[in-house]
Amino acid sequence: MTAKDTFKAFVLRQENGKTSQAIENLTVNDLPEGDVLVAVDYSSLNYKDGMAVAGVGKIVRQFPMIPGIDLAGTVLESSSPLYRSGDKVVLTGWSVGERYWGGYTQQARVRSEWLVPLPAGMDTKKTMMIGTAGFTAMLCVMTLEEAGITPDKGTVLVTGASGGVGSVAVAILGKLGYRIAALTAPGQENTHDYLRSLGAAEFVGGPEWSELPRPLETQRWTGAIDTVGSKVLSRVLAEMDYLGCVANCGLAGGFDLTTTVMPFILRGVSLRGVDSVMCPIEKRKIAWQRLAADLPAKALESINPKAISLADLPAAAADLVAGKVRGRLLVDVNS
Repeated sequence: MTAKDTFKAFVLRQENGKTSQAIENLTVNDLPEGDVLVAVDYSSLNYKDGMAVAGVGKIVRQFPMIPGIDLAGTVLESSSPLYRSGDKVVLTGWSVGERYWGGYTQQARVRSEWLVPLPAGMDTKKTMMIGTAGFTAMLCVMTLEEAGITPDKGTVLVTGASGGVGSVAVAILGKLGYRIAALTAPGQENTHDYLRSLGAAEFVGGPEWSELPRPLETQRWTGAIDTVGSKVLSRVLAEMDYLGCVANCGLAGGFDLTTTVMPFILRGVSLRGVDSVMCPIEKRKIAWQRLAADLPAKALESINPKAISLADLPAAAADLVAGKVRGRLLVDVNS
């Protein structure tokens, strides 16, 4: 496999405060600095990507920008001793698609320290079916394990369970033998059978989840993976068991958190943030190896992503931001 003289990329540009988007023909000389050139096979469309493509919020930090917060493909050229031509690699995090050009391109030049070799048993399509969402889910599970939360301790709550991170977290926890409670948003009851097939044992929800709780509520959860934040996280903290742990990785509900010190002092609850962007490289390698080992084949098949092309991105991003998308969106950059 050799580098193409020209290739296609989905590019965001901004002029006079107005953002435009187009599929452009680029050359290798257009790419930013980096010691590895990758032929991209797949990326994925996450909520943050959807916001960037749809022009919602301030996701993109500089223009022009190729969005896409992850990618998987084959090394074409490398001046790094870590990789050579033909190596299969995956990239998640490091602010690609926000500060640095991301995955919605047929060729990408990146830094070698951002890359992880594909784990045994994985191919580029599978890694992007899992994507940044699945990678983040595994980091959350590892965080609970590091806090001593084991399957025999009690029930683990997963909020935003029908989303990309939440559904993969349910699948991993189910494979590992945890009892799982799933919290889904109002109107997502049609996902319960799907989540039950992944391992969810019970479902919670109701008007109280949109309200602030008392400082302490009845103890219900030994561990929790929270992908929502805000009032939902406030209630999760108030309902944690003694010495329980919450792995928080999401802010879909907002940045604000209203709580007291009581869960932390009187129950010894720990709140641990999970950041897939700045995760150290050795932990990244372990997480991908764990995904290859601990994400059951049935769960991977049930993810069943919808494959879209670069041309499909604007419409898909609008649907994603509007909450009309269920499951994973796989971006086949060469289709």
